[in-house]
Amino acid sequence: MGTLKESFGRRSRRVRHTLRRAANGRARLSVFRSSKHIYAQVIDDGSGKTVAAASTLDKGLKSGLPKGSDLAAAQAVGKLVAERAIQAGIKDVVFDRGGYLYHGRVKALAEAAREAGLNF
Repeated sequence: MGTLKESFGRRSRRVRHTLRRAANGRARLSVFRSSKHIYAQVIDDGSGKTVAAASTLDKGLKSGLPKGSDLAAAQAVGKLVAERAIQAGIKDVVFDRGGYLYHGRVKALAEAAREAGLNF
């Protein structure tokens, strides 16, 4: 079976492999979720560079959020990363949930990014 960390890593690799096949040159919106914060970045896999990033640790968000690990924080990060990606000229992305289930904070971030103008 393996440990929890090995299972998570295997799941992450499987999701990213599937995304790379379906991406067709689009950038990837990657999510990392810790127990206290949530992070999102738009990555151009062709050049290997991060185009836009946002997290609950950003100065503008950190002061306005009572907690960095709830749905409101995830929605704020989703909206901010979408605005930054659009400013960088990227509207079409593929959503990389990593090894996380599409539920809760991950889902809230994705829906907020969609509402802010990203297409995926």
